[in-house]
Amino acid sequence: MKSPCTKVCVMDAENRYCLGCRRTLEEIARWSEMTDREREQVLAQLAARKEPQPCPR
Repeated sequence: MKSPCTKVCVMDAENRYCLGCRRTLEEIARWSEMTDREREQVLAQLAARKEPQPCPR
């Protein structure tokens, strides 16, 4: 399974995931060791992480 890496490796300190691919450091580090099912689960979460976050008041 291909990696979702976009070669934009900048960590978002607040949300704690990469601004390019939206994976956490743990997900990035484990990607090559994950099963296809685990990768599919991570990929399913990435779209939600791209949604704009509500502004805290």
